[in-house]
Amino acid sequence: MRILFVHPNYRSGGAEIAGSWPPAWVAYLTGHLRQAGFDDIHFIDAMTNDIADDDLGRQIAALRPDVVGVTAITPSIYRAEEVLRLAQQAVPDAIRMLGGVHATFMYKQVLSEAPWIDVIVRGEGEEILVNLMEAIRDGRWPADRRRIHGLAFRDGDDIVATQAASTVKDLEKIKPDWSILEWEKYIYIPLGTRVAIPNMARGCPFTCSFCSQWKFWRDYRVRDPIAVVDEIEDLVENHGVGFFILADEEPTINRKKFIQFCEELIARDLPRRVQWGINTRVTDIYRDRDLLKFYRKAGLVHVSLGTEAAAQLKLDRFNKETKVDENKTAIRLLREADIFTEAQFIVGLDNETEETLEETFQMAWDWQPDLANWAMYTPWPFTPLFQELRDQVEIFDFSKYNFVTPIMKPDAMTRGELLDGVMKNYRRFYMRKALFHYPWRGTGYRRRYLLGCLKAFLKAGVQRTFYDLGKAGYWGPQTKNTVHFDFDDTRQLAEAQLEDWEAAADRAARAKERREAVKAQMKERAAFRMPGDAAVKACGGGTEQLSDL
Repeated sequence: MRILFVHPNYRSGGAEIAGSWPPAWVAYLTGHLRQAGFDDIHFIDAMTNDIADDDLGRQIAALRPDVVGVTAITPSIYRAEEVLRLAQQAVPDAIRMLGGVHATFMYKQVLSEAPWIDVIVRGEGEEILVNLMEAIRDGRWPADRRRIHGLAFRDGDDIVATQAASTVKDLEKIKPDWSILEWEKYIYIPLGTRVAIPNMARGCPFTCSFCSQWKFWRDYRVRDPIAVVDEIEDLVENHGVGFFILADEEPTINRKKFIQFCEELIARDLPRRVQWGINTRVTDIYRDRDLLKFYRKAGLVHVSLGTEAAAQLKLDRFNKETKVDENKTAIRLLREADIFTEAQFIVGLDNETEETLEETFQMAWDWQPDLANWAMYTPWPFTPLFQELRDQVEIFDFSKYNFVTPIMKPDAMTRGELLDGVMKNYRRFYMRKALFHYPWRGTGYRRRYLLGCLKAFLKAGVQRTFYDLGKAGYWGPQTKNTVHFDFDDTRQLAEAQLEDWEAAADRAARAKERREAVKAQMKERAAFRMPGDAAVKACGGGTEQLSDL
């Protein structure tokens, strides 16, 4: 049985300006399928190779697969749906399959707008996919589809979701097949070297209201650090990787295992051959202030901090559990350890103004990170934040949900004015860095890295790909009133999806009522048992870090 995976051709002018990123998802799925005996697996990276639809259709037809599988995040969902429509035309007898975070939570939306999709894999894909492929190979598809956990599909006019599959309990059973990728095409521009995106953990114990990681992976699970280093050593020795970014939302959560990971890298002398970066929380930098130089010795050179917003009000809204004044100190601690820092700001909330944009710039310059990014406020359609703000959302063209297009319109600004304010921040920050910092700060590696980052920004700026400015028609402040984002106004939420949300909201409301009733009942019983001033206190608070795991 021949299986074809396709990475859809979607670009936003965001993260891809730093390089060509390897689609790690296909390596993890392919590796697990190979262990189950599926050997005839092919991959087309339509994004990295910038493959047009006509050419992609011809390539699919030439391979004649039995199954075509695609993944998608929210902004790439329409491109993924189009890949499977092309597959329907090129190989009409092949099973057309979609996975990824957007389809997992928005399967009713997807199957309503793209009925040519045969099946959606919901959630963590490795084990579900093996069960699905075995059913197809053995001729049990579609007869057995209701028996396979973690699927969604159309059955006539009905959209059916089977019972959710359990998460992968033993992550060490997943052995990625990195050979499926064309490694010479995945380059990290700042260092001019091959880049990989392995993962050390899945899930996140925090519940930021704008994020979906904790919902998608559900359980927080950490791999054996030695196995992760085995994987990295393979990437370095057999695929020429010189830089990697851990895919984890926050790899430092489990302090003990993160330290073991660093120790193993040092023991194998890997920091001499490969450097790496992570995303993490400000609170973890505080916690590990005495370990930062040790992390640098292990090859950690780049830390991206989710500072998120300049105003404490915004941080509270995102449920980040951090304080503004902690950000500056965390950046200073990293700088003293010779680790490059990247501060991430979210802009474009309903209360955004020219003054608040200026505030974020002044804070960025005061904090002095090496890099700064201003991302547009974008509530994923399957997060608690989106449910809270749904009445304020005007744009349902998910291809624009990419953190570079202003989905939400502030009360006091137009979208064009918001974009212009963000570009003003970028221009001032990087112009000052280019003139007064990057060429003069440090020697050797530090200077080369920073100038490489500047090169990536300049390249995207000249090509007008940064923030998709060329397509939006933005050429500077003089165009802020004529910029066009070309939202597809025909895109709306499907009736089936709305009904699903309303039912879920009703269930949540009833559950909340039950919890509150039980609480009240327990209080009454406690008061009856312990009259007077006696009280029972419990520990908690939710702000402790998981430092001793």
